[in-house]
Amino acid sequence: MATVPKKVAERLIAGIKRYQPILAAAKARDVGEADTVTIIKDMLADVFGYDKYSEVTSEYAIRGTFCDLATKIDGTLQALIEVKAIGMDLKDAHVKQAVDYAANQGVDWVLLTNGISWRVYHIVFAKPIDQELVIDIDFCSLSPKAQNDIELLYLWCKEGWVRSVLGEFHTQKQALSRFFIGATILTDPVLDVIRRELRRVSPEVKIETEQIKAVLTNEVIKREVMEGEKAEEARKKIARMQQKALKPTAPKPAPAITPDFVPPAEHRPGDEVLEGARPAE
Repeated sequence: MATVPKKVAERLIAGIKRYQPILAAAKARDVGEADTVTIIKDMLADVFGYDKYSEVTSEYAIRGTFCDLATKIDGTLQALIEVKAIGMDLKDAHVKQAVDYAANQGVDWVLLTNGISWRVYHIVFAKPIDQELVIDIDFCSLSPKAQNDIELLYLWCKEGWVRSVLGEFHTQKQALSRFFIGATILTDPVLDVIRRELRRVSPEVKIETEQIKAVLTNEVIKREVMEGEKAEEARKKIARMQQKALKPTAPKPAPAITPDFVPPAEHRPGDEVLEGARPAE
């Protein structure tokens, strides 16, 4: 993960220490959704660094239809936030309405929280619209002394958002997903390596890459990794990356050589007329 600036880390540490007792007390009282929203707004400001007057808004909460809160940076909608009562167990189905609305608005991120659990989803622009869980934080189990916990909170901070650390984290997580790794294994370069190693172990056996691919597809890799929209998207992404890598690049023109001294051109007879000379008749 990205390095957390010192001032931000100090704020996150202080936020953990301050809000863990507040959340525990609120859960003990079993406060409702409205009171939970109040706590979330304070946490967005005190812990995550957003200005709760200009960067946290409830303007998208239209009779509870779309979402409870939203964050904006420089006037641009960043994410929609769906809040549930602190005692309610969160489920993916709770964000479906917010996800659909976010997709219509061209927003990539939705947060689902009850104050204790913080789940950040990335919108998958497919048919139908889907969501992918990227971060799942239990705020009350965080340790202010654990660097990994501080880095995890930083992903949702305003400062982290400005530096695109959440997007980078999501990209890394995608690269390590079972769909991406499964699709990578079935690419020609990887199959060639497997074939070479198998032939080294059994030089007397003739093995073709298509045979290896068939075994991997039918017997080694789980079907759920090979099928579905996520698997198809992983294959397309890898294919695009391979095409980009194979695309020839135009050679750069050689830099012009400018001599330090350019001698004057020799004068031919008749190029100039000496002062006082008369032209020939």
